[in-house]
Amino acid sequence: MWSPRLVLGAVLLPLAVLVAGDGPATPPVPRPEPPPAAVPVNGGPRPAVVPRSGWGADEGMVRERPAYTGPAVAVFVHHTGHPNGYRCDEVPELLRALEADHVHGQGWDDIGYNFVVDRCGTIYEGRAGGAARPVHGAHTQGFNRDSVGVAALGAFDAGATVPEAVVEAIAAVAAWKLRPGADPHGTVRLTSTNGRSRYPEGEAAVFDVVSGHRDSHQTDCPGQALYERLPDIRDRAARIRGR
Repeated sequence: MWSPRLVLGAVLLPLAVLVAGDGPATPPVPRPEPPPAAVPVNGGPRPAVVPRSGWGADEGMVRERPAYTGPAVAVFVHHTGHPNGYRCDEVPELLRALEADHVHGQGWDDIGYNFVVDRCGTIYEGRAGGAARPVHGAHTQGFNRDSVGVAALGAFDAGATVPEAVVEAIAAVAAWKLRPGADPHGTVRLTSTNGRSRYPEGEAAVFDVVSGHRDSHQTDCPGQALYERLPDIRDRAARIRGR
């Protein structure tokens, strides 16, 4: 069993490699926060989400005010690269280390992912700005606009076991955050906003509404095992929205 200190020491260096291509080339231009009475941006039921205060996010570390984008038309699934043997009561400490790595290691203004889910199926608010708001993330470089990034805490390469709780939690986030009318089984056309993905800046690309990070970048993320569960995630997200 990994102790918190052992886990943190083991993952900080690999994380710098795993997430180096996730963030935007330049920080997004801050946009006014949408008013409470704005057009609905979330299409499904809201799951239970642990807020940033619940995992002890260091708000003093955040460098810029949140920026906002349009309702999500796509969800990009990631994994963080942490060893999978963590205890779920260790997750807040792991998230604080992840925040520090994204800010101090990667030079971003906050944690990049909009949401993180753990092996017990708990959903955590990632990037600041309000979990119910369309927060502009830093998770899928070139395609952060009008999308949501959700990361599974762990490493899900070929041969790894993906807990059913992880699949269910990612599906719950997708069902909730995709805009009204979006089909989790569908496709969406997105335009790259910079040239650090598979697609040059300005080039349009067609993605599954629920895609893996590797669909847009030269990366193994979210790991082969989790990537193979994307059809299950789409099915479950569609069922949740159908309720």
